[in-house]
Amino acid sequence: MRLVDTSAWIEWLIGSPVGSALAQQLPERTQWLVPTIVQLELAKWLTREIGEDKADQVIAFTQTCIVVDLDTSIALSAADLCARRKLATADAIVYATALAQGADLLTCDRHFEKLPSVRFVPKSKG
Repeated sequence: MRLVDTSAWIEWLIGSPVGSALAQQLPERTQWLVPTIVQLELAKWLTREIGEDKADQVIAFTQTCIVVDLDTSIALSAADLCARRKLATADAIVYATALAQGADLLTCDRHFEKLPSVRFVPKSKG
């Protein structure tokens, strides 16, 4: 199982060089976890940057993957991760979701880089 963070989704969707490298690491839909917080972040970014029609298409695609709702267990784990790992709320929810599902996290966000079960692909060198 693999959870694809919003940063990796965006790189893949815009077809950046990093997105091309990420494409090889994207799971099959039956193994692709999508937290509802990632759906929110994608809808927000896509509507703002590309338009509502594209946002609707991408959200429809996410619904063919395994959508994971934010429940109490994940929320409490995320709260702990905020305190222990100094993660922002949304990032903690994403990481807690991956941990709860026994999945790895595919991301381009550097603040996840040293955490267990993370596949970090940098956006650029430096």
